[in-house]
Amino acid sequence: MRIFISVDMEGITGLVDADDVQPGGRDYERGRTMMAEDVNAAVRGALAAGATGILVNDAHGPMRNLLPEALHPAARLVRGKPKQLGMLEGLTGEYDAALCVGYHSRAGALGVLSHSFMGHEIEDMWLDGRPVGEIGLAHATAAALGVPVVALTGDDAACAEMTEWDASVVTVPVKYARDRFAAELRPAAEARAAIEEAVARALSQDPRRPAPCAAEATLTVRWQSASVAATLLGIPGVTAEDPRTVRASGPLPALYRQFGVWTRVAASLTNQPPYC
Repeated sequence: MRIFISVDMEGITGLVDADDVQPGGRDYERGRTMMAEDVNAAVRGALAAGATGILVNDAHGPMRNLLPEALHPAARLVRGKPKQLGMLEGLTGEYDAALCVGYHSRAGALGVLSHSFMGHEIEDMWLDGRPVGEIGLAHATAAALGVPVVALTGDDAACAEMTEWDASVVTVPVKYARDRFAAELRPAAEARAAIEEAVARALSQDPRRPAPCAAEATLTVRWQSASVAATLLGIPGVTAEDPRTVRASGPLPALYRQFGVWTRVAASLTNQPPYC
C-alpha cells in the first residue's frame, strides 16, 4: 500500500500565529519541530495499517520547512519549489490513498490562520460553483487522479470544511479556533496519538477509489487586486467575470497546475506577506 502525505503548516498542533509558520518568525524553528512530529504520527499510523511506501510533500510556503533528518525514516520527502503540482507534487494514480496533515480552512472562514493559498490576496474561490479552498481543491485533484483522500488533520474549522466537502474523510482536530490567530490547543501528546490512531483506522477501511470525475471542471477566483485579474487575462482560456474575478475550465489536475501559475503571477505583482 503506497501512501501520499501532503503537509501544510497552519493546521499543525500548537501553531496559531504567523510567527509560528513563517521563516524568520520568532517561533518558526519550534514550528518546524511541531510539523515534523505531526507528520511522523501520520507516518506511524500508515505503517500500522500496512503501508509499504510513503511519500511526504512539504506543501507550506517555501516548501523547505520539514527538516529531512527530523522525518520518520520510513518516509521519503519532496522538498523545495517550484513544483508543477504544488501542494500535491509527487501524487500519481499509483498511490492508494492520500493524507492531508496540518491543513487550514479557506479564506473568510473563522479558522486558525485561514486563507486560500495566498494570505488575503485571494478573497474567494469556487470549483464548479462550489466554494473551495486548499482542502477542496486538493481533494478534487486527488480524486481526478483516482486517489482517495482518507484523513485530514488541522483545527476544527478545517475539519468541518473537509466534512462538508466529503463526509467519508476521517478528520482529527488538533486545536479549536477561538479566532484567526488564537486557539484552544489539545495537548501535543494527545493530538499526535489521535493522528496516529485516525490514520491507521482510515487506511484500514480499505479506501475506495473515487468515482470518475467530470471531464472538465471550472475554477473561479476573486482577487483583492484588479491588477492581478487583468494580468491573468493574458493567459489563453482565462476569462473575466468582473474586474476582480477570473475563471478557466479544463480537466483536473491540469487546471490545478494552471492555478499554480496564477498564484505565481499574483505573487510577482503584489509582493504582500501572507497574513497582513
